[in-house]
Amino acid sequence: MSHPHHHGHNHGSATRAFAAVTLVNLAYTIIEAGYGFATDSLALLSDALHNFGDVLGLGLAWGAAVIAKRPPTERHTYGWRRATLLSPLANALLLVAFAGALSWEAVRRLGAPPRIPGLPVMVIATIGIAVNLGAAWLMRSGHAQDLNRRGAYLHLLADAAVSLAAVVAGAGMLWLGWQWLDPLIALLVGAVVAVGAFALLRDAFNAAMDAVPQGVDQAQVRAFLSGQAGVSAVHHLHIWSLGAGEIAMTAHLVRPGDSDHDPFIDRIVHELDHRFGINHPTLQIERGGACEHDRHDRAPHGETR
Repeated sequence: MSHPHHHGHNHGSATRAFAAVTLVNLAYTIIEAGYGFATDSLALLSDALHNFGDVLGLGLAWGAAVIAKRPPTERHTYGWRRATLLSPLANALLLVAFAGALSWEAVRRLGAPPRIPGLPVMVIATIGIAVNLGAAWLMRSGHAQDLNRRGAYLHLLADAAVSLAAVVAGAGMLWLGWQWLDPLIALLVGAVVAVGAFALLRDAFNAAMDAVPQGVDQAQVRAFLSGQAGVSAVHHLHIWSLGAGEIAMTAHLVRPGDSDHDPFIDRIVHELDHRFGINHPTLQIERGGACEHDRHDRAPHGETR
């Protein structure tokens, strides 16, 4: 017997928060990039690139919150959640290209850095600190439980730190005449962007390959299921991300003495969501002593996957 379960989640507040944070950061990124071109400051341009990358990421998170509300259809039975797993690939490639171009220009300028006005750099970067900390404050509610919000919250705090580095560079150029700080900060920010982009590529690849989501320990899930009353074996345990903060799971539970089927399934479904954040489980109960087609789902060393 199969028993699928689907949770309905309230995404309204998340959608509004992501929308506000995304639009505010996009507006600031445009202003910062404009001043970066006007003053010829690579520090401002690289910080704008870093913020632009996070605007894309926030936009994806915003889109995830919107798409998650779309109901499934006859053809797309899980809805459109997994579409959000594909966009990070383009996002990461775009960021790597921009970071490479800025880093190349920064290396070229290190030998003979142009004169950059330090005061505008300091002012714009200080505004960036305020914008990012304010946006992080908007995302603070529920970030400990919501992975989508947590990622946005931590990125915004990191952006504030990068803007602080730009403020330091502006101060050094203004008071000490250290013009080399501008390309140096650009190089450092370019490295931060590249590291983040490669991490995004890795996570997007893992999600596309249906890897177990980060934060979910499959061994713990198996141990939890195996420890339930009457369960003698667990087969065909698979856990993967549906996108938009939704985690799916399928499992076969061998339970020969099944006499409380519905209450048992309901309790397990609730516990999976509460303990592991698995909100789309499908459990199949088997009364026999073993799964007939378990041999097709065995790892090379005889352990069920």
